[in-house]
Amino acid sequence: MSRLASFKGPSTPTSSPVRQAQPTTPASPSRLSESTYHRKVRTLLQELRGVADTWDDLVLHDGLKSAKSLVDARTDLDNDLAVVPTGKQPTYHIVQPKLDIMERRIAELDTVIVKLRKQFQKMASIVDNMEALLYDAHKVKGWNFVQEPLWVTWSLEKFVSSIPGILIPYRRSLEMHSELVEELRSHNITFEASRQAIAQWVAQPHLEEGSWDVQWEDLCAAEIDRWDGLK
Repeated sequence: MSRLASFKGPSTPTSSPVRQAQPTTPASPSRLSESTYHRKVRTLLQELRGVADTWDDLVLHDGLKSAKSLVDARTDLDNDLAVVPTGKQPTYHIVQPKLDIMERRIAELDTVIVKLRKQFQKMASIVDNMEALLYDAHKVKGWNFVQEPLWVTWSLEKFVSSIPGILIPYRRSLEMHSELVEELRSHNITFEASRQAIAQWVAQPHLEEGSWDVQWEDLCAAEIDRWDGLK
């Protein structure tokens, strides 16, 4: 973030990311022929999209599966204990297998959190690389290059100054999922509290308005030539 913080100069990016049909407007010099900077911007943003896709897979597949299995094992154990005659102790074979399942599922949830942290670190690294790209382009090509539109309306400076915002909702989501794992870790948690924790896990409320799909996918499709590959 230090490069962007120390980057000086006026900023006049186009406010709207929506593609506008302007047949009579000549293409900017940078749009006539893609430079290394065009290709790097596309590649870095596609990498960020890939990280966001992996994030959702971890949360909505791996994490959800483990959380549901954990709650199911606790429910099964409660049901088994409910039929044990009053005054008698449950047998080892009733309790231990379910406890083993619970501990494995908790370990799986811990692994999901570790993987989510790694994905967030990848996001932060991509943002840093975007800032380094801006710094290098300004040094090599000059200020006009980083301010003129790359493909449609957004300039390199606009992309780089806007992309750090994606880190905020994903960081908050990571913190929320870490807290939910701590809640689910306790064997004293009620079924209702477990159900609410899983519902929140799936909803990912911090990403409702700040996820890659919401904030960036359509924008990149409109602003970046050949966004989905060469055709």
